[in-house]
Amino acid sequence: MAFGDVIVRFEKVSFEFGHNKPILDEVDFPIRRGTKITLMGQNGAGKSTIFGLITGLHEPESGKIHIVNGLSVAIARQVIPRPDLELTVRAFFEKCFEGRGDKVYDIDPRIDAVLEVVNLKAPHDRIVKSFSGGQQARLLLASALIVDPDLLLLDEPTNNLDKEGIAHLTQFLTRYPKTCIVISHDALFLNSFTDSVLYLDVFTRKIEQYVGNYFDVVEQIKIRMEKENRKNAQLSKTIQEKKDKANFFAMKGGQMRLVAKRMRTLAEELEEEKVDVRREDKKIRDFRIPNQPEFTGEIVKLSSFTVMNPKTHKPVTRKAHIALKRNKHLLLQGPNGIGKTTLLESLAKGEAKGEIITPGIRVGYYRQDFSTLNFEDTVYESLREVMEKPIEQELRTVAAGFLITSELINIKVGSLSEGQKGLVAFARLVLQKPGLLILDEPTNHINFRHLPVIAEALDAYEGAMILVSHVPEFVSQIRIDDVLDLEK
Repeated sequence: MAFGDVIVRFEKVSFEFGHNKPILDEVDFPIRRGTKITLMGQNGAGKSTIFGLITGLHEPESGKIHIVNGLSVAIARQVIPRPDLELTVRAFFEKCFEGRGDKVYDIDPRIDAVLEVVNLKAPHDRIVKSFSGGQQARLLLASALIVDPDLLLLDEPTNNLDKEGIAHLTQFLTRYPKTCIVISHDALFLNSFTDSVLYLDVFTRKIEQYVGNYFDVVEQIKIRMEKENRKNAQLSKTIQEKKDKANFFAMKGGQMRLVAKRMRTLAEELEEEKVDVRREDKKIRDFRIPNQPEFTGEIVKLSSFTVMNPKTHKPVTRKAHIALKRNKHLLLQGPNGIGKTTLLESLAKGEAKGEIITPGIRVGYYRQDFSTLNFEDTVYESLREVMEKPIEQELRTVAAGFLITSELINIKVGSLSEGQKGLVAFARLVLQKPGLLILDEPTNHINFRHLPVIAEALDAYEGAMILVSHVPEFVSQIRIDDVLDLEK
């Protein structure tokens, strides 16, 4: 497939957050007009930072970023900034045009048009924070589309979207005529429209560029690694043979020492021929979430719940007969906006009509927006906070299992990438040892390599668990004992 001219080019670009967090090391790559690109890399590698460099939020330490004159760029970020949650829908979209020079007088019809594109109906005077996580994801996408950019940057756009929302977004991107770069860990979603991949290697801090759809590229990387490993294995064998001969001739003495020297020189030259094999992203270690074993009987009993009527947008109360005991897993289903997160939050706070029965139960609550985390705490403080009996060695061992290094453990939670915040949230659950586990979209922002490990831990959890997830492949790996569909 032929694409247009280069609209953005990174030339020997290096960037770091302070002296201890290098992100890019003399990176080169072009972006051509009309391409649909996936940006891959481990959590915390710096994918969102590349978006910040393109939009001008960050400046490179060295090198140049060439952007064609007049190119308009818009980004749909992973989450709506907290101050923007207090805005009305109209004010939220008006803010998208700040700094672009043109005064927008016809904002209302433009809002209606772009909301139709993302399949969302919303009064313009409604406050943004009143929308569900999935509806906010649609608002984020619409906020980028409303300025009709030449280059669209999407950062985890499928997070919180239900099946219908993902299908709608996929169809839109397949038909989208302009340039688009997407950060996502949803392999099936990416494969539906991707024609090339930029891979940010967290170890080398270089960008590797591949052509083809997502699955093609994954296969290319696998074949390349196997080929490089075979070459290195053969070289290692030959090098060892040269060293063995060098040792043999060196023992002979006399003229044989010259032969031994040549053998060592050959071995050194062969060492230099070894290629640096691209290492796979690190995967979190297998883990288990301990529960409070002393509790028996009903932990949660739900006799009724409230949902939002999708047509009238008014609350409706419905009856239920849900009783959760130890080692029982409940899946909570329903479309975006029906009230899943609201129900989970009321349960976690003990404010729902379905009440936590057993006194003293510890509730491990994983929120999709990470609002259970204090962003001003260091990672160490955040982990220590949930421990009943703080034990230093246990804290650091659990942290290391979730790729929380000695460099990360003393920085503020708010400075982490969204994916790293998710790993901190899971580490807190392990240290908390809850009797009731409430999980609201736990796959959001998480590297796909970690998901099977997380699913295995949830499947084995022996406390009571309530799960919300729009990722069928993830849910299929977890034992589910009961399902509550809020739509039915």
